[in-house]
Amino acid sequence: MVDKKQVQVSAGKVYLVGAGPGDVGLLTVKGRAVLRGADVIVYDHLAGDEVLAAVGNDKEMIHVGKTAGHHQVSQEQINQILVEKAEKGKIVVRLKGGDPFLFGRGGEELEELKKHKIMFEVVPGVTSPLAVPAYNGIPVTHRDYASSLHIITGHRREGGAGAIRYRALVEAEGTLVFLMGVTALPEIVTGLLKAGMEPEMPAAILQEGTTARQKRIITTLFRLVKEAEKAEITPPAVIVIGRVCGLSDRLSWREKQPLAGMCVLLTRPKELIFMTAEKLRRLGAQVLETPVIDTVPLKNQSRLKKSLMKIQDYHWIVFTSQAGVRIFFEEMAERKWDIRRLLHLKFAVIGSGTGKELSRRGIYADLMPEVYEGGALGELLSQQNITGQKILIPRAERGNARLVPILEKAGAEVDDIPIYRTEYRKCAIPVKELLYKNRIDCVVFTSSSTVEGFAAASEGTDYSKITAACIGRQTAESARKYGMKCYVSEEASIDSLIELVERIKKENDKETSKIKEQ
Repeated sequence: MVDKKQVQVSAGKVYLVGAGPGDVGLLTVKGRAVLRGADVIVYDHLAGDEVLAAVGNDKEMIHVGKTAGHHQVSQEQINQILVEKAEKGKIVVRLKGGDPFLFGRGGEELEELKKHKIMFEVVPGVTSPLAVPAYNGIPVTHRDYASSLHIITGHRREGGAGAIRYRALVEAEGTLVFLMGVTALPEIVTGLLKAGMEPEMPAAILQEGTTARQKRIITTLFRLVKEAEKAEITPPAVIVIGRVCGLSDRLSWREKQPLAGMCVLLTRPKELIFMTAEKLRRLGAQVLETPVIDTVPLKNQSRLKKSLMKIQDYHWIVFTSQAGVRIFFEEMAERKWDIRRLLHLKFAVIGSGTGKELSRRGIYADLMPEVYEGGALGELLSQQNITGQKILIPRAERGNARLVPILEKAGAEVDDIPIYRTEYRKCAIPVKELLYKNRIDCVVFTSSSTVEGFAAASEGTDYSKITAACIGRQTAESARKYGMKCYVSEEASIDSLIELVERIKKENDKETSKIKEQ
């Protein structure tokens, strides 16, 4: 007879996921899907801020913080966390930098899960020995220079076991890539030289590859330690030894992108953030997707429903946000109504983004102000001979206070109906810590509510050190209240805002050049 306890499998499951080397674009499609469905994420510092920011804030996040020479949580404790969470029926992601089976101790964690009869799955990741050199113009193999690749850990196991066989590596005549080797760099260089490698062999040390803080030192093996010290190289960094390093100056591409080296924190609501983030990434920026506000439909939509029942009485509908458009048409869809119910109406929108959202429903706005602000919208609409006309404004609970009085003064009858509210969100990444360490170059704001949400998420920060890219005058006024250094886009559009970020980058580069000259 079989003991059921011996074959029982936990209702939970653990996914061992490789996060890649830092750039969220290198997170695999499967990895992103698994993260989206997880209940718990157990991660360390190599998972990358950009990847963690994209995860969202609706997960239980457990930081186990393993760095060279310092383990915030021991491997045994990490194993215990994985087991305990899975045994509670949770879907757990163990998120590791790079690939979980390349010096990531993934095998040890799976052995522990197997022992406790917990289901698991491995999602491989893009590994740093390949990706980081690629982002620095170094092909680790090349027909003219190297036909083999050797990946070595520079971090010895406790007790000193596992000495590196330098002579065998030199005789292999391939490209050598050392991981976790910054602190052991003098020993690595000495070992290779003693084993017979030529002192003038091209060599590189690549810090924080694929991120905004990417730094590259190309030199020779003999000078590598001195140049690394001069450049103040710190972990994480990849060491590459081999003739392929000589190709870097010719094949490098990352720093040639317009926003290379720029870390941008994006505060837009979750449903609007993706396209803006992708436009910035295509220009080379590292983007921390950090929605600080949510637009939440009100549970009680009785006022909107009443307005829809008498929609034939209105002359204008005014939309002041993309969220307003979306929620209004969701309510129409529930009734199985389409735009034929609205053919008698005219439409006014506050800006191009709201106009585009409306156009997706087959309707093009009749009116849009040049300045994308509630007061400007009200003034423009008041010039349309609206005396005695009925206007419907489905918008946020706390909308612009100037809009309705302007329209009523012009003789219109206004139904100002709240259909959603704005809520502040917690951040999945330590925003305050990143700002303190000067790892964020620019914060992008698309509304006053995003400014307030950001302030709530980063309370206690010295805001005078923050460069704010703002989509309009009203948003900039909100940011200035906190003492931020504000830049305002020429137009209230996402494309204009991205051009503004490019201008900020150019100014920062000029200031950096002046400092170096001094």
